[in-house]
Amino acid sequence: MSTEKYLVNCLEGANNVERATISFILATTASKTCETAIFLMADASRLCTKGGADGLVHEGYEPISDLIKQFAANGGKIWLCPICAKSKGIIEEDLLENAEIAGAPKTMAFLASGAKLLA
Repeated sequence: MSTEKYLVNCLEGANNVERATISFILATTASKTCETAIFLMADASRLCTKGGADGLVHEGYEPISDLIKQFAANGGKIWLCPICAKSKGIIEEDLLENAEIAGAPKTMAFLASGAKLLA
């Protein structure tokens, strides 16, 4: 695996499935060869919950749930904004196996360690 690191910022979920899908395409592609995390905020928050991406498919794209599975298989990490989780009533037990509630300190430390931001 490359020593490069990537952080993908994702704000879109069911409100804009195309943009959410593109974020996970970027993250999944990067995770094939590099350490990669995706930071979910706002409408994207539910994507890291069990069943939260089910049925979200934009015409011509792979289902988001399939991309999330590939991302996890590649060792990708999903970080959920703590404030967004709280505002939506999401708790750790609701999350997918490769997801955790992690905020600005973790994402900033990842960027400071050399990760490149893909937004």
